Amino acid sequence: MKFSYKTQGTCSTMIDLEVENNKIVDVHFTGGCNGNLQGISALIKGMDMDEVINRVEGIHCGRRTTSCPDQLSKALRMIKEEMGAQ
Repeated sequence: MKFSYKTQGTCSTMIDLEVENNKIVDVHFTGGCNGNLQGISALIKGMDMDEVINRVEGIHCGRRTTSCPDQLSKALRMIKEEMGAQ
């Protein structure tokens, strides 16, 4: 299933994800630090959503209370809620 998540408080503005059987198939960030976000995307492909959440949730960017990885964890939690409601 494909999902889009509008980020808050980060340079990236959107995260598009494709998830199957609780695994991340594809992820794309719009905006943000291109090289870093491409790296994160490549590293998490094929990973279990819960593992990614555990690794990136709560990461801050500078003085901000969130980051692109933290927003990714929020997107994955949203997806888990939506999938659970089906």
